[in-house]
Amino acid sequence: MKTYNPKKDEIERKWWLVNADGKILGRLATGIAVLLRGKNKPQFAPHVDTGDFVIVINAEKIQVTGNKLADKNYYSHSQYPGGLKTQVLKDVLEKKPEEVIKKAVWGMIPKNKLGRAVYKKLKVYRGPSHPHEAQNPQEYKI
Repeated sequence: MKTYNPKKDEIERKWWLVNADGKILGRLATGIAVLLRGKNKPQFAPHVDTGDFVIVINAEKIQVTGNKLADKNYYSHSQYPGGLKTQVLKDVLEKKPEEVIKKAVWGMIPKNKLGRAVYKKLKVYRGPSHPHEAQNPQEYKI
């Protein structure tokens, strides 16, 4: 029996629409990461991008458990001395709720060329509308 390797011509990409309204952040991010990588397909291979496109709407309506709104911090550093910036999850959710979902999903995919290619297929929007109606996305329940 030979090992199967998916070819670029054989990969069929779908567009999925995920509604984040009332969903818990971590569980939502794991479901999105599975779709982006293509782990839900029988022809999945870890070294080939077999995943689908994912559109996330209502990003501002996600929920978190416990005290994460006050305790979870996002860090960034400017590479200069004293350049560490800290933001609390509550503030980031008010200003840029799309970034919260993107960062959570980024933490669940590989940090290499393949991971960057997979990450580009994620589209996150604050409200219920999105500009991808022409792709006819199917609703996906997480």
